[in-house]
Amino acid sequence: MPGKNLSRDEAQQRASILAVDGYQVRLDVTSAPDQAAGTFRSTTTVTFRCSRPGADTFLDLLAPAVRSVTLNGRALDPATAYDGARVHVDGLAAENVLTVEADCAYSRTGEGLHRFVDPVDGETYLYTHYEPADARRVFANFEQPDLKAPFTFTVTAPAAWDVWSNAPHETVAADGGARTWEFAPTRPISTYLTAVVAGPYHVARDHYRRELADGTALEIPLSAMCRRSLAPYFDADEILGVTKLGLDFFHEEFDYPYPFGKYDQAFVPEYNIGAMENPGCVTFREEYVFRSKVTDAAYEARANVILHEMAHMWFGDLVTMRWWDDLWLKESFADFMGSYGLIGARTRYSSAWVTFANQRKAWAYRQDQFPTTHPITADIRDLEDAKLNFDGITYAKGASVLKQLVAYVGSEAFFEGARRYFKRHAFGNTELGDLLEVLEETSGRDLKSWAAAWLQTSGVNALTPQVTTDAEGRITELAVLQDGDVLRPHRIAVGLYDRDADGALVRTGRIELDVTGARTVVAEAAGLPRPALVLLNDDDLTYCKIRFDEESLENLRAGLGDIRDELARALTWSAVWNLTRDGLMPARDYVALVLRFAGQEDNIGVLQSLHAQAKTAVDLYADPAWRAEGGRLLADGALRELRGAVPGSDHQLAWARFLAQTAGGAEHLGLVRGLLAGSARIDGLEVDQDLRWSLWLALAAAGQATDEELAAELAADNTASGKRHHTQCLAARPTAEAKAAAWSAVIDSDELPSALVEANTAGFSIPAQRDLAALYAAPYFKLLERVWAERSIEIAMRIVGGFFPIAQTDGQTLAEADAWLAGHPQAAPALRRLVLERRDDLARALRAQACDRA
Repeated sequence: MPGKNLSRDEAQQRASILAVDGYQVRLDVTSAPDQAAGTFRSTTTVTFRCSRPGADTFLDLLAPAVRSVTLNGRALDPATAYDGARVHVDGLAAENVLTVEADCAYSRTGEGLHRFVDPVDGETYLYTHYEPADARRVFANFEQPDLKAPFTFTVTAPAAWDVWSNAPHETVAADGGARTWEFAPTRPISTYLTAVVAGPYHVARDHYRRELADGTALEIPLSAMCRRSLAPYFDADEILGVTKLGLDFFHEEFDYPYPFGKYDQAFVPEYNIGAMENPGCVTFREEYVFRSKVTDAAYEARANVILHEMAHMWFGDLVTMRWWDDLWLKESFADFMGSYGLIGARTRYSSAWVTFANQRKAWAYRQDQFPTTHPITADIRDLEDAKLNFDGITYAKGASVLKQLVAYVGSEAFFEGARRYFKRHAFGNTELGDLLEVLEETSGRDLKSWAAAWLQTSGVNALTPQVTTDAEGRITELAVLQDGDVLRPHRIAVGLYDRDADGALVRTGRIELDVTGARTVVAEAAGLPRPALVLLNDDDLTYCKIRFDEESLENLRAGLGDIRDELARALTWSAVWNLTRDGLMPARDYVALVLRFAGQEDNIGVLQSLHAQAKTAVDLYADPAWRAEGGRLLADGALRELRGAVPGSDHQLAWARFLAQTAGGAEHLGLVRGLLAGSARIDGLEVDQDLRWSLWLALAAAGQATDEELAAELAADNTASGKRHHTQCLAARPTAEAKAAAWSAVIDSDELPSALVEANTAGFSIPAQRDLAALYAAPYFKLLERVWAERSIEIAMRIVGGFFPIAQTDGQTLAEADAWLAGHPQAAPALRRLVLERRDDLARALRAQACDRA
C-alpha cells in the first residue's frame, strides 16, 4: 500500500504545519454479532489548524472503503483522495474541518478493533489495540504521537452491551435494538492511546478517594472487567486492591493528581501483548485471569503489569515522546516503576527486584547481544522500526539503566526531577533533552556524558573480578575488569561472601564504588581475608554481565544453593546462565547446577526461570550426542523433586509442569498418563484444566495422544484457552502430517487470529522434532518477503520468528539464513532484522554446542 509505512520525516513535516484542535469519532458496531459482517461504520470529524494555508496534507486510514471525504464543506472524490492507506487533502485553510466516513474492518489479529466470539456462550466481544499505529484501522487520523488532541467518541452498539472509552460516558440513548453511548471529551492525548471496549463484559466496580494538598479531594471511579464466561475465576478484589495501592504510591511519588478521571481495566481475549496503557481504559491480556492454580510468581507478574500500566498514566500518557525514537521515555520508566512500585506501594510482593534481576534483565542481555542491538534512544526511521523496538532494550535494559541512574543521582533527585518533568510538560511531547534538563536541575550533576554512555550507545559490558592474595590468604589487590565495545561508568557494590557457622554463604563485606575504564582497583579490599565468593554488582545496581574469578566459580559449583540472600543467589544464577549462553560454561555443567541446587531455591519465580533455562540448555546448547542423556536427567530430576515437594505448594506445581515439559521415557510418560486418567496421584497435586493441557502436550509431543483423546479434552474445555492448547497439541505431534497441517493453517490462510498462529508455531517447533521441521527450512526462506508484504505486521512477526528452524544442529540452516540475507539486501529493514536475530540465536546455539562438546 502506498504510504502505509509512515516515515519519521513525513511525520515531522506534517507536525511542522499542523495543530489539531479535536476529533469527533462516531462508530457504529451494531453489526458485530453477525459474523458475516466484516465491517463497521466509522465517521471522523477532525478540526485542525494549518500554518501554511494552501498546503496539502494527508490523514492515515486503513479501511476497505471510504464513503465520503469533506474538507471545509467541499466534497472530495474518495476514489482519488484515498489510496488505500492515506486520505489526501489539498488547499488547506488556516482553520479546517475535515470529515471522513469509512467502512472499517473488524480485526482478527488484535490490530485495530478486534472481534472475538466466545465459544462457551456465543457472546461477541470487541476491544481496540493501536500501538504504535493502528488507530487508523478504526478511524481516520493523523497517526503520530506529537499531534495530540482531545477526542470525543460516540459509539452505537447492541442494546445488551456496555461500552467503555477513555473518558466517562455522558449519555446513553436507546433506539430499538441498539444503544448509543456519548462519551465526554478526553484531555489531549495521542491517537494510539485512544480506546473502545464493547460487549457483554462482567464488571466489578470500586472507588478511590484521595485528599489533595490544596484541600480538595480526588475521586476516581474504578472498574475491572472480563468476559462473562471467565467471571467465576475473576479475582477483582485482588486486582482492584493492587490498583488502589498503586494510586496511593504514584500520587505520593509524582505529586501530580491522576489526570484522566476514571480508571477502567479490561481483561480481553486474544490480546497480542501484556497490556496497554490507554488512559482511563487500560487493556490487559485475559491470561491474567487465572482459570487454574498458578504459582505466586504469576500473581506478582500481574501486579507488576498493573503498576507498569499505571505508571504510564504519567510517563507516556500525560507526557508523551515526540516520536518513537524516544519510546524509552515511557517504556523504560514504566518497566522500572513496575518493580519499584511493588516494593514502594507496600504490596505483598517483596521480591520484585529479584524477579527483575533474574527475568527482565535476561531479556535485556539477550537482546543487547544481537547484531541488531541499538541504543536505548534508538534511530526509528518509520513505523515498522517502531513496531520492532518494543523490545528488551527499550523495556528491560532501559529500566536497568534507570535503576543505575537512581543509584547515581539519588532517589530524591530522581523523583523530584520526575515531578518537575510532569508539571513542565503536561499534555505535551518531549525528547531526551527535556528529561535530562530537569534531572540536572535536581541532582546538580552533568548528565550529558552519562546519557551519551548509557542511552546513546549499545551493547552490554562484562565485569570480572581479578583477585590476588598473599601467602596468608589475604587480598593484596582486588580489581574489576570491564569488557565491551563501549566502557561505561558503573556504580556497583562488590559483595564478599563466606560460610557462616551453619555452612550458608553469607555476605561478610560490601564495598560500593564507581567502576570506570578497563580496570578499576577496589582499594578498600586490600588486606581483607580472601572470601569464598566475590560477587560483583551485588544488590544489582548496574546493568552488566558479571563473571567470576576461578576460585569463586569453583565454590559456586559446590555451593551455589547455599547463598542465603535471594537477590545474591538470583544474580549468581543469572551469571552462570550468561556464561552458558556465551559458550564459556558447558551446557551440561549448567544442567548439573540446576539439578543439584534448584530444589533448594525458595523463590518460585527464580525456580521457574531455572526450569526454562535448563530446558533450553539441553534443547539448544548441549552437544547433540549428549542431548538425550541431558533430557533424561532433567526428567528424572523433575520427578524426584515433584515427589519430594510440599503437597499443594507452588513448588510442587512448578515441578509438575517441568515434568510435563521434559517427560520422554516410559516411566515419565506413564505417570503423565496416570495423572490424566486419575489412576496415579501425587499427594496435594490438583490436576486442573491448565495442568491437564500441559500433560496432554507431553503425550502429544511423544506421539502418544490420539486425535480422539485430544478432541475429547477440547470438548470438556470448549473455551478460547482450550482451543489454543488443542491447536498446539495437534501441531506438536511428531508426524509429517501434523507439521504439514500446522504449516498450512498458518501459511495458506490469513483467517487465523494471532493466538492460534502462535499456538501452531509453538507446536510445530518442538526442538526434539528438529528433523521434521528441517524439511521446511527452504520453503521458509522462500516465503519471507511474501509473508511480510501480505500479512499484517503482527502476524508476519509471529510467522518469521515462530517458523525459523532454530533447533537445527548443523551449519545448513545457518548457511541458508546467510544466503537469504546476502541475496535480499533490499528486503524491508524490519524483516531483515527479525531474520538476522533468529540467525544469531542459531549461531549462538552452535557455539554453545561446541563448548559443551569440548
